[in-house]
Amino acid sequence: MVEIAPGITVDPSVRFGRPVIRGTRVPVETVVGRIAAGMSFANVADEYGITADDIYNALRYAAHRLAEEQVWATA
Repeated sequence: MVEIAPGITVDPSVRFGRPVIRGTRVPVETVVGRIAAGMSFANVADEYGITADDIYNALRYAAHRLAEEQVWATA
């Protein structure tokens, strides 16, 4: 297991190496997707057994990854 960002880990034996909330099998993409869909922090935390800090860590990690992404526009 490797911590790739605060509170976010990857492990080839957990969720095929996808980034998850540290100490869980909850994928970052699931947390971010639920928040994006309008679910409240409290409901996400309750449903997945994580904390508000875990949710913020997932959002920060996703924002960081998007900031690194390069998009090439073509006509």
